[in-house]
Amino acid sequence: MSELDAWLQANDRYLADALSELRQRLERLAGQGAEPAAPERVLPVPEAPAVAPGLPPKQRSLLERLFSAQPKPVEASSTLSAGAEVKADPAATTVVVAEPSPEAMPEAGASEPTSALLLLAQRLGLTEFERNTLLLCAAMEFDTRIAVLCARAQGDAARPYPTFALALALFDNPAWDILSPERPLRYWRLVEINQPGAQPLVTSAVKADERIVNYLKGLNYLDDRLAPLTMPVGRPVDPLPPSQMRALETVVNHVEKVARAGSLPVFQLVGSDSASKLAIAGDIAARLGLTLYRLPADAVPAQAGDHETLVRLWQRESALMPIALYIDASELERAASPQASAIQRLVGRGMGLVFLDTREPWPEPGRESIVLDVAKPSPEEQRVLWEQALGGGHEGIVTRLAAQFSFNTAAIRSVAGSALAMAGNGGGQLDDTLWTECLRQARPALDQLAQVLEPKAGWDDLELPLPEKRLLRQIADQVASRMAVYDDWGFRERMNRGLGISVLFAGESGTGKTMAAEVIAKELGLLIYRIDLSAVVSKYIGETEKNLRKLFDAAEDSGAILFFDEADALFGKRSEVKDSHDRYANIEINYLLQRMESYRGLAILATNMKGALDNAFVRRLRFVVNFPFPGPTERVAIWQHVFPQKTPIGDLDLQRLARLNITGGSISNIALNAAFLAAQSGSRVTMPLVLEAARNEFRKMERPINEADFRWLEAAGGKA
Repeated sequence: MSELDAWLQANDRYLADALSELRQRLERLAGQGAEPAAPERVLPVPEAPAVAPGLPPKQRSLLERLFSAQPKPVEASSTLSAGAEVKADPAATTVVVAEPSPEAMPEAGASEPTSALLLLAQRLGLTEFERNTLLLCAAMEFDTRIAVLCARAQGDAARPYPTFALALALFDNPAWDILSPERPLRYWRLVEINQPGAQPLVTSAVKADERIVNYLKGLNYLDDRLAPLTMPVGRPVDPLPPSQMRALETVVNHVEKVARAGSLPVFQLVGSDSASKLAIAGDIAARLGLTLYRLPADAVPAQAGDHETLVRLWQRESALMPIALYIDASELERAASPQASAIQRLVGRGMGLVFLDTREPWPEPGRESIVLDVAKPSPEEQRVLWEQALGGGHEGIVTRLAAQFSFNTAAIRSVAGSALAMAGNGGGQLDDTLWTECLRQARPALDQLAQVLEPKAGWDDLELPLPEKRLLRQIADQVASRMAVYDDWGFRERMNRGLGISVLFAGESGTGKTMAAEVIAKELGLLIYRIDLSAVVSKYIGETEKNLRKLFDAAEDSGAILFFDEADALFGKRSEVKDSHDRYANIEINYLLQRMESYRGLAILATNMKGALDNAFVRRLRFVVNFPFPGPTERVAIWQHVFPQKTPIGDLDLQRLARLNITGGSISNIALNAAFLAAQSGSRVTMPLVLEAARNEFRKMERPINEADFRWLEAAGGKA
């Protein structure tokens, strides 16, 4: 027989004997009044049963210390009816019990293992009288004869239920303060009172809480009023990487030191990767023999009554079960948030072992706290995880994946498993499948702040002077070889910032800045997002910084290319501080500089007003690429490639078209409009149609028009 089965059998025997003694007391009270109190003797509190059978002795001992560190209910009152004295101390090592008469309950609680009733009384600080009153209320669920006996004992057939008046008359050492909401029965919500109208409290029906009734019977589960708000968190399947194991050991060592003193702090897990933080907390709870429950921030009630109910129920459950709490406030904006205030009040009440998941430390979380920075595994650890997940033999792709993507352990296992299954079922080459799956897994949620671009242009489509093309290739090469330089060659150990690659594309509109960004994205096989500045920049103080944080955090996993078009609108010169708006504008720029340097991907800033950028900002950029206005030679090359091969083209004079002093963007617009004119007329794209489209483009740009430049005379044997 297992340890748990033996304890359940002993608990059933204890309840049966206790109910038998209770029935005899009710019968005596109904027949001849209450018996005088029996002489008293002191019995030692029996050792509590193992709360988690099968745990090693060290973990079991730590659990008992954690239980002893739980918040105690209100101290026992010294105000009793009839001048009686309290014979129980919640913090003492002994409990005073009445010497039973021959018909009284046997000393089942003093045997090994003990009963749930005695264990509950010990952990929640119930006196003997309160414990007996709770048994009376719970007995209604265990024995149908109790209702009849209650009515007879109270001399009223309309009262087939327990009342405080009945308990005061029935048990030894009656204490009037049992009715107080500050005493354990009502403070811990162990009983429910049905007091209709003006009926006195002492004669109102008292019912044991359903959760407590089941606990006394040996069924231990999380209260069903807490279950909808929380979800259990299991221990992670995969072992934690070394960088995260350090945070785990810090918490475990601290808990072991302070559990006996009852001064557990709240552990703030700070960072953007909630999955890693949850894995660490789950592993810690498992090592301590606790079950971890996750409570979302938006599930914490802000209304005072509901909030107090949550606090008391969780404190009660913490005393009855080996549990720990994980409050997920990672997406909570703390400023002026009622949820933040509710969480602060919650953790300040002593909720046992509590983890607080936040992006940034809370300076005043409500009680003493320990801040632990938690990040995803380091690039080198990710490379090891990829090798383990793929089974070795894929060094090339493993290095590329670890350098480009930032995944936690679970994500790496998931992507590797999916890619191996697809490649094994004819899904293509493993390297390509892995890369595609990584892009799918890491695609950031930037739809509200950015627009994804589908790169289609290649190096041959980019018409730039040779030095600028070489610089663009150098940028792509640095993104591809970051792992080798930063980690294999040790630069990461010597650099605190500047690990990101930030680039400035400067030039007039239409000179190829966006196309160049697409070319790099296509070369590297990465996602590229054009940032919508109208969605990022806000007139409200602090909103721009918040949007930038969301932007970089969302893109971090994938290492996506962030393309800030017309960046001078966001990254202008820092202004002289004249009012609060200037001060906050400078804070936003400084925040951007920090995130640009720490971002592990490629950030490209495009501007046609390079002089408007802050000099300190320009100095921190890794590359600056100037996009010159195209000359005649470059314009001829652009006209040669602007029409797709399938487009029916007539005899075009490219040299004549190259004399139009316009950028590549305008040339693309002219070619597209000329194609529509040709489709409408049912002909090929001819010089008259191209020149007509060019005239419209000049009018759009409000450029002066010389009609001779757009006239085309075509004779039978030649051109004019």
